[in-house]
Amino acid sequence: MSETKTPALQFRFDGPEHAPVLIVGPSLGTTWHMWDRQVPELARQWRVLRWDLPGHGGAPAHPAGSVAELAARLLVTLDGLGVHRFGYAGCALGGAVGLELALRHPERVASLALVAASPRFGTPDEFRQRGVVVRSNGLEQIARSSPERWFTGGFAAAQPAITEWAVQMVRTTDPGCYIAACEALAGFDVRPELGRIGVPTLVLAGSDDRITGPAEARTLVAGIPDARLAVVPGASHLVPVEQPAAVTDLLVRHFSSAWAAGPAGPAGPVPASVTQGVTRPRAMPIAELAAAPAPPGPGGPDDLYDSGLKVRREVLGDAYVDHALDDADDFSEDFQDFATRYAWGEVWNRPGLDRRARSCVALGALVAGGHWEAFAAHTRAALRNGLTPAEVREVLLQTAVHCGLPAANRAFTIAQQVVHEETMPQE
Repeated sequence: MSETKTPALQFRFDGPEHAPVLIVGPSLGTTWHMWDRQVPELARQWRVLRWDLPGHGGAPAHPAGSVAELAARLLVTLDGLGVHRFGYAGCALGGAVGLELALRHPERVASLALVAASPRFGTPDEFRQRGVVVRSNGLEQIARSSPERWFTGGFAAAQPAITEWAVQMVRTTDPGCYIAACEALAGFDVRPELGRIGVPTLVLAGSDDRITGPAEARTLVAGIPDARLAVVPGASHLVPVEQPAAVTDLLVRHFSSAWAAGPAGPAGPVPASVTQGVTRPRAMPIAELAAAPAPPGPGGPDDLYDSGLKVRREVLGDAYVDHALDDADDFSEDFQDFATRYAWGEVWNRPGLDRRARSCVALGALVAGGHWEAFAAHTRAALRNGLTPAEVREVLLQTAVHCGLPAANRAFTIAQQVVHEETMPQE
């Protein structure tokens, strides 16, 4: 059996050939151009490496469904360049990659800056629902709403060219890679591990960021032993774009002072022209637009329950599972334990079928049994497991043949409402 090769990331270098390497990572839906305003100053002292998420900015569309996988791809890219130790600054999803690197590969990270980041981004349900919206409707709705998520109202109104640039970045992203990135954020939670981060860390947030604002920043600062907080006034989520001078100054001061001995094991010379893996980005450069404690090991007493609960939450959503578990009492809690361990920890966790296939089976079985409350929950789960509304429709048409028209009619009525709720764009 041949090994699957981990793909490298699209990247570019700026700055002196032999300078220490400083990596800057992007937010979901953006390209490396979100750092255009910082690069000229950063590149005076550092060899700045910018990278694109898969399917963003013309990068090859190889979806990565976890933050750990993105971090692994970045390390493959760096290993190919001979870069061992580096400073790292990342925004939002790019910041999550920085946290992953600092936790799993501490010997490689010299200093860290987390911009608009969080140890957990919202709830898993929020990002899985966003994936359903994109799978059902494409990226247009998400693209059009991106400026209001990323910028303050005053900035968006005063900078129409940058606002349109933001829309175009999202619009030209590969939908499958965007959905995979949503899954990566849904599965990311390092809150119990923050105390193990041992590098000097700057945590930077926009004062008006409604996604990962000062509250999330303070969670990071409280958990990371050597962290300090900077809140940038008059900025929302894409702080480096909205307040470029302030962000540049904070990054320069942080990496100049917190990178005490310089990166140990310096990288070998990197040719000044290096931009391997780069295809022509489809979004314009912004510079041109405006002057938990570790889980039990395998086989441990709670391993089956823990893995089952994880799958159950990923498939049905936190709200549904919390409701079921909260309603359990002395009479029913053994049943909930049984369902979590064996339905979800064993059967749903088996390798023989993927979750899309299991959702198809579940929908058909629930229609046949007339289990309508569970059918609604599993219709929602099917969409989050990757079925499109058209594929759910085909499953239900098949049930009309085998289960009868009245059952299929009831199923279509319920599923139509669920699909409408799940595929409406988020406010």
